[in-house]
This record gives sequence, structure tokens and C-alpha cells, in this order.
Amino acid sequence: MNYEPQTYAFPDEAMKPFISEDEIWDAIENTSSDTESVRMIIKKSLSKKRLSLKETAILVNATDPELIEEIKQGARQLKENVYGNRIVLFAPLYVGNLCTNNCEYCGFRTSNKDQKRTTLKHDELIEEVKMLEDAGQKRLILVYGEHPKYNPEFIADSVRTVYKVKKGNGEIRRVNINAAPMDIEGFRTVKEAGIGTYQVFQETYHREAYSRYHTSGMKRNYDYRLTALDRAQEAGIDDVGIGALFGLYDWRFEALALVRHVNHFEAVYNVGPHTISFPRIKKASNVELDEQYLVSDEDFTKLVAILRLAVPYTGLILTAREPAHIREEVLKYGVSQIDGGTKIEMKAYSENNEEQDLNSEQFEINDDRSLNEVMDELIDTGYIPSFCTACYRVGRTGEHFMEFSVPGFIKRYCTPNALLTLAEYLEDYAPEKTRINGYKLIEDSLKDYEDERFKTKLVDRLEKVKVGERDLYF
Repeated sequence: MNYEPQTYAFPDEAMKPFISEDEIWDAIENTSSDTESVRMIIKKSLSKKRLSLKETAILVNATDPELIEEIKQGARQLKENVYGNRIVLFAPLYVGNLCTNNCEYCGFRTSNKDQKRTTLKHDELIEEVKMLEDAGQKRLILVYGEHPKYNPEFIADSVRTVYKVKKGNGEIRRVNINAAPMDIEGFRTVKEAGIGTYQVFQETYHREAYSRYHTSGMKRNYDYRLTALDRAQEAGIDDVGIGALFGLYDWRFEALALVRHVNHFEAVYNVGPHTISFPRIKKASNVELDEQYLVSDEDFTKLVAILRLAVPYTGLILTAREPAHIREEVLKYGVSQIDGGTKIEMKAYSENNEEQDLNSEQFEINDDRSLNEVMDELIDTGYIPSFCTACYRVGRTGEHFMEFSVPGFIKRYCTPNALLTLAEYLEDYAPEKTRINGYKLIEDSLKDYEDERFKTKLVDRLEKVKVGERDLYF
């Protein structure tokens, strides 16, 4: 894997710097958030039009509690309009925590001598996947430290291994990856292995702050990391995920930088990112947190709602870094994907560790509930838990996905496919109480269908699931 800066034959637009600190700060410092402006922007977003940088800044600058509540309610309505009431579930699986970087906030940093370094062997990887399948998981994100050992061939091999693991009715139908930036050939290698989304976070888009936090290692190069997803696009990976680690710099700047990154993708590739992540910095092994930029719960819930309004068609990922009560709150404001049954220590699924060990993980998680506990909460609050992977497997990705999702048509596919994967879970893995409540949710959801012909097809497939057929989707 080549980590050094190289010259690539990108489109001309891709070569232009697209993160301007002056532009972002000008948008923050020279916009006012009067009631009329905020309401007009919410109305625009509800028409499923992406917001501009300055429009997003107006929402960011809103401080009136009533306006903030209107922003949150607008985000809630938009999420319902575009995606319905389904929530996609996945699990992270750490393959290796070797790392050459020194990131001041991360337990994996190379200078942390207390970190227990592990790379899953072939059989260990299989055992982890079996445990995840036994729980009912269908979607994984494989996570790798940034180290030459985890080159494109290694990553591709681990992806192929995961796809081959079948236990009972269990199978992993989508494997996403979070790994170090690669060159174009490296991205082509992992694409051929059948990866779903390639995810990499800039951490902080502020160049000076980035330099301060990343003191050594291959990650120190800001520009190489920033253009990683351009290389992925050039290699044919049109499903990418962006994110910032909130707490490293001013959250307002990071939120607008994420929007600017979205602008860049649309201008150059005519497609936005598939997902946006917004994790908050958490406790890690031998890390002393600088509290200057830590994001309060109040600001965090606000920023999630703003991101939903700013980019209506993009999935928002909320992870188990957040405690259950915060997850429950921000699910209302546009989150579309969460992890459940999460363990991030090395070999944690197979060893079934009860207590977290910071010296075996990247950071501390705050929601350690089992997958079924998360499922129960979602069902009880009216959300449809979904393990759907249909879009990726029938080619509704990249620009094609945009054709469906931007006008909101994706809801036509997401909800019925969510119901089908929920029925699979209820038949194969759920305790009796969950099964009863889950089928009650399915029955209630079917009442909302006005298209009787489509409803008949859906009911027919649900019945097929009950008699043993699997992997049915629209």
C-alpha cells in the first residue's frame, strides 16, 4: 500500500482545494439566524434540496430554543419523508490494531505501549463472524489499524473470508471497511473483493488542528487523507462514507466542512457520500482529553438535526460511542444507521468479554447492550429494525442510488425490505417476547400500505420467510 503523495489523473475539479477555512469561517461569522430565515431553510430542506454552506451556517448559528426545536422537528419530518421509520443495523469488527500513527486522541497510537496488539488470524476471524451471525447480524464494517501489514491484498482477503462464513441461516450480506487511505490500484483491489462502503474520516478538517493532533505516521499527511475518497471514486468505488471526530475542533466548523465535502463530491462525481458519521471523542487508553472543543449533549443533538436537513439524501450513522439515552434522542432527528451488540476489543465477540478493556480497544463505547436489547427498544418505539442490503446487491449505489434517494423514492424499497429482514430475525434469532412484538409491528406497518398490489406481494414474501425462505427483497 502506498501512503505517499502521488499525482493522479483526477478530473480538474478534484484537484482544486475544496476546504477553505476562510470560506467556512466567513459563513459562520457573517450569517444571522432570524426566525424567517431559519424557517425558509427548513422548508427548502423538506423539499429534499440540499442546503448551501451559508444556509447550513444559519441553522448552526440558531440559539433561540424555539428555533432549535423547529430545526429538530424539521429533521424528524424529513427523515420520515425520505426513509420512513426504519433504522439500519450493523456491527463493527476490528481485524487488527497495529498502527504506525500517533493520533493524540486514539488508543491505537503507536506510542501507546499499553495497547495489546493483535491481528486476527484466519480462523479467529471466522470465529468472530460466526458469533456475529449467531446474534443475527447481516451487515459488518471491518476496521483496521493503519499499518503496512493491512495492505489492500490483506483487506481483500479478509473481506472474502467474511463473505464465505455461513452458520445455520446466518450470513453476512454486506461488508463495509474502515481502513487507511490507499492509492487507486489499492482501491481497485478491495473493490474486486466485493466491499460495500469504503469509509474514512478526516477527523478534523481544520488543517492546523489536524497537524497538532497527528504528530507522526502515514496519517500526518492532511491532503493525502482528504483526497482518499476521490481515489476511491476513480477506482470505481461509488459508495463512500465521510465523517469528522467531534471534539477535536469547533463543532460548527466541522459540520460545515462536512457539507463542503459533500459539495465537492457532487461537483466532481455527481454523487454525494453514501453516509456521514459524527462520532464524539471518547475516553481511550492513556489519553488525556482536551476539553476545549468537547461537544455538549445539547449541541450534539442540534448538529445531528442540522446535518439531516443539510444533506437530505445521505445516511447518518450513530455509533455506540454514545450512551443509550442520547442514541434514543437523536434517532428522532434523522439518524438512519446504528450499530447494535457492539464490542470493539480485539476478539471480543468470540471471547464474550463482560468488561471493556481500554488497552484492547480504540476508545470506550457507552452503549454495550446486546443486539436483541437494541432491537427490543427500536420495536417498542415504533422503528423498524433493518438488515437490508438490497440496494447494494442490485446496483442501486452511487449515482443510481441518488436517482432514487434524492426525490425520496428510496422509501418505497427501504420499508418493505426492512420488514422482510426483520421477519428473518424474528424467525431465526429472536426470543419469544421480541418475536411477538416484532410481528405486531409488521402487522401495524402493513396497514399503512395504500398500494394493494404491492402490499399483496410483500405479504406473500413475508409468508415465505415464515416457512423458511431467506434473502427475499424488492
